[in-house]
Amino acid sequence: MFRTFEFNMKKFVLLFLVVVVSTTAFSQSIARKWNEEVLHGIRNDFARPVVHARNLFHTSVAMYDVWAVFDKQAAPYFLGNTIDGFNCEFEGFETSETVSEAQKKAISYAVYRLMKQRFQNSPGSEEIFMSIDSLMDELGYDKNYSSTNYKNGNPAALGNYIAEQLIAFGLQDGSNEANDYENRYYEPLNEALNLDFVGNSTLEHPNHWQPLKVENWVDQSGNTIPGGQPPFLGPEWGAVVPFSLNEKELKTYSTSGFDYNCYFDPGDPWYIQDYKGIDDPYKWSFALVAVWSSHLDSTDEVMIDISPASIGDFDSTDFPATFEEYKTFYDYKDGGDPSNGRELNPVTGEPYEKQLVPRGDYARVLAEFWADGPDSETPPGHWFTILNYVNDQPELTKKFKGIGEVLSDLEWDVKSYFILGGAMHDVAISAWGIKGYYDYVRPVSAIRYMSDQGQSSDSALPRYSPHGLPLIEGYIELVEEGDPLAGAFNENLHKIKLYAWRGPGEIADPNVDEAGVGWILAEEWFPYQRPSFVTPPFAGYVSGHSTFSRAAAEILTTLTGDPYFPGGMGTFEVKKNEFLVFEQGPSMDMQLQWATYRDASDQCSLSRIWGGIHPPIDDIPGREIGEKLGKHAFEFAEAYFTKRVAEKGVVFPNPASEIVTILYESEIPLQISIFDLQGRQVLSQPSDFSENNKAMLNVSALQQGMYFITLQNNEEQNIFTTRLLKK
Repeated sequence: MFRTFEFNMKKFVLLFLVVVVSTTAFSQSIARKWNEEVLHGIRNDFARPVVHARNLFHTSVAMYDVWAVFDKQAAPYFLGNTIDGFNCEFEGFETSETVSEAQKKAISYAVYRLMKQRFQNSPGSEEIFMSIDSLMDELGYDKNYSSTNYKNGNPAALGNYIAEQLIAFGLQDGSNEANDYENRYYEPLNEALNLDFVGNSTLEHPNHWQPLKVENWVDQSGNTIPGGQPPFLGPEWGAVVPFSLNEKELKTYSTSGFDYNCYFDPGDPWYIQDYKGIDDPYKWSFALVAVWSSHLDSTDEVMIDISPASIGDFDSTDFPATFEEYKTFYDYKDGGDPSNGRELNPVTGEPYEKQLVPRGDYARVLAEFWADGPDSETPPGHWFTILNYVNDQPELTKKFKGIGEVLSDLEWDVKSYFILGGAMHDVAISAWGIKGYYDYVRPVSAIRYMSDQGQSSDSALPRYSPHGLPLIEGYIELVEEGDPLAGAFNENLHKIKLYAWRGPGEIADPNVDEAGVGWILAEEWFPYQRPSFVTPPFAGYVSGHSTFSRAAAEILTTLTGDPYFPGGMGTFEVKKNEFLVFEQGPSMDMQLQWATYRDASDQCSLSRIWGGIHPPIDDIPGREIGEKLGKHAFEFAEAYFTKRVAEKGVVFPNPASEIVTILYESEIPLQISIFDLQGRQVLSQPSDFSENNKAMLNVSALQQGMYFITLQNNEEQNIFTTRLLKK
């Protein structure tokens, strides 16, 4: 069991192990064990968020379908169904083995075979396969058993069959897996920015993404990329078959050679204008990233409270929509958002204890914590580790949506992985479809480009250009004569300078050196990242981190029936001078804390600005899409848990006081009617059951007593009737 965990101080996984190893290591469900193996595989593969969102989804489908085969209410998602034209035939399964052993065996063979396929070309394939082989040996299963004839009653054959079918489905689902997910049509508009030189002379199209050329490029999982110029990852991912997304949320944009699918399309980002200075939203947005870079210094004596008493509790209905609203949402000079924090922990009834730390430590820790650096499980996997952490908390009661009976560990795990996996897969399709079509520029390209143009604030000052950086006193200024940055021969006179993180060039030994903040030439600006990585190799708009995180937060909130982490707070311990990777720090011990899942999500979004990866215009649309998508995916997944019941019809809760849910499988709209005991119709509404076999009805206006609910088809025939007790 202990072999499945990675010792990595920089990620959630360390915190989780402290809890898991000490309390639950020997009681984990088979689904949890195999999910840990998938996460281990991701950490040893190339850092490909879209690919691994899909891997997490497909392995979660395999585990859920095995469980559903043996459940009386739930129906499989893949087995026996047709998904986007792919028909997975299934005639039912019978075995002489006990249900628990059959589920355990079939899940193990299904995920084992899938991982053998999906991670065969991983740089860490030897380590990955050694680990999953070891788990199969530990479970006592024959790794060489390859039959897919599930009709023989062997659960191992059922698992192999599910894997075989998912592999076949994956080879035609639009991901281009057969060609290692290579891009087929996309070509960047800009030549690469060579980070060995200053400035950005190759950005011909300042609104569009630019490849980066970095000697010895190392991806987010610590793998060196040959050639130092990785291509755009996943620009055509909108073409991949989704989980819950449908045509209602889809806009398709036809370009020469390819149709870009944009689910939950947010419209255009901010493009550069010829406005003077900071009145241009594009310049305001990227200049804010440069200004927040000035916060990355633990010695600036700015102390902030990072506890839930001061951070979090932001109402998503107040997300900014206009440029003016953006300007009031983000604290331009000091960092952060309008959240006010909470006074009391609702679980303990006690006040949240304040925690004062240097802002420079907090901002740097957030940038590293959420950045998915080496050994990362990428953003979708990161939220699976958060889910596993939540599942391990003794305060969590495993009731679906917080109500009903306590579920077994296996049922809880397969359902939660299925929902979260489906949502993360849909986020990848939505966000990367948008990234591919809008092809939006990253801060390192935009800031260096504008610095080359000059300043855009005052035409009477030197180096004026409508495309220049806005001047902001104390943060973005002109180099004047006598300035140390002017150079021995005034070669840098009137260039643009930034008060910002001084960059990786100031760090000789990351174990003892800290770059700090100071005045630098804007043409030399770096995000708060290691010099061998700089920025993820894909467009910025919309932020994948914001979208993944907000969708996952909605899933966890609905799944647990509680917006709060178990016990009212989730935590992560950060040790002095042990946490940061590419420079020394932080300067003191601290504890990251979140009252709610949404608080954690919002913190992740802000971390990407402090890290120099995203401007605000990438952030907010991502949060909005994630919130919509998370709720939609949960509802879509939930229908499968009661789909067999829906074949016959059921109404719950019953008795009911306000809202009742009617489950019924129908491809056509039906009329729902309620009659009293005298046969008088007291309520009626048309409902569409075709999407998820479910409709909801408000009965709060009815008097207490007994009623009858009926469903009628378009020929006004009663096809379902049951009694309802109104309380």
